[in-house]
Amino acid sequence: QVQLVESGGGLVQPGGSLRLSCAASGFTFRNYAMSWYRQAPGKERELVASIRSYGAYTNYADSVKGRFTISRDNAKNTVYLQMNSLKPEDTAVYYCNARFGSSTQYNYWGQGTQVLVSS
Repeated sequence: QVQLVESGGGLVQPGGSLRLSCAASGFTFRNYAMSWYRQAPGKERELVASIRSYGAYTNYADSVKGRFTISRDNAKNTVYLQMNSLKPEDTAVYYCNARFGSSTQYNYWGQGTQVLVSS
């Protein structure tokens, strides 16, 4: 059974840092591109960062570029999102996504982890 389990969210002050983790199981992790999405209250879900299966290419939303870093450890079936210089507008539920190419069939989501940036 496919599982994506996010962890590492919580409350942090503006300017602080968090590292999110997503542990994957039930599929061949190394063959999938991984992404982090987020959904803030009253807003649609948006793509935050993506990393290809081999990890050589990454993509970031303009709003997080230079502050967030996505990485993966295929040996551990885990993808990470290092978030630095956090802003209140980063407050959202963050979701892990796995996709095989552009497939809509092989496209999996985690349950989400809450990030609250507030003083």
